[in-house]
Amino acid sequence: MTSRLFALALLLVLALPLQGRAEDPAADAARWQDLRQILFANHTLTPAKGQIALEAPDRAMDAALVPVTVTLDPGLPLKALYLVVDNNPAPLVGTFHFGPAAVPVQVKTRVRVDAYTHMHAVAETADGRWFVTDRYVKAAGGCSAPATKDAALALERLGQMRLKTVSEGQAGLPKGAITAQLLISHPNYNGMQMDQVTRNYTPARFVRDVTVKSGDALVFQLEADISLSEDPAITFSYQPKGPLSVIVRDSTDATFSHVFQGDDKG
Repeated sequence: MTSRLFALALLLVLALPLQGRAEDPAADAARWQDLRQILFANHTLTPAKGQIALEAPDRAMDAALVPVTVTLDPGLPLKALYLVVDNNPAPLVGTFHFGPAAVPVQVKTRVRVDAYTHMHAVAETADGRWFVTDRYVKAAGGCSAPATKDAALALERLGQMRLKTVSEGQAGLPKGAITAQLLISHPNYNGMQMDQVTRNYTPARFVRDVTVKSGDALVFQLEADISLSEDPAITFSYQPKGPLSVIVRDSTDATFSHVFQGDDKG
């Protein structure tokens, strides 16, 4: 739905001196209306009543690693999930496009939060319905927070992956479905972080696309941007149809891939 150039346009047009500001309901509402028009202009977003739920801490312990959980009605013919952090410089964190091997009842990840903000999760169904829900999060400075690993170590581990089975046969999942967590080693530099030694800004280099397949069947494709956290973690459910393959591409067009036969490292 959006390109990297469009995300850059959002960054330039919508960036405001928001970091650390007090809550302003009128300004927050106006900002969401602007974002809604830009991202979902031709669609009617229906406030969710059980179709989608968004969980995040009221006050985040670490603004650069804010955990987010989106829970979805298993009866929805889900096509895509959009995650928006309204007051971030690049508000659209990512879009999950689901394939036939997906069991999209819950998705978890970690995001950067630059200022006190509403988050919105939008679900798009295959039959043309759109549902939205939101949550307010108090956190600031996550987009400019220094990386936790030095650059040399980050490059040494760049693109390494781990897959961990979280559960099998859990309530609410179809028979045989598996919930797994994918960990991707990547610093996800967003161009806003200052090197504490040189005092120069670290050039942007971030995960752009993550494609996960089970056998030949797509589980999901994630179009990401600079608001995804360092070392992205994604928890998802799927129906196994063969080995799980993962392809990750970052903003330099570097590509990393691995085929998982089970819980292992890549």
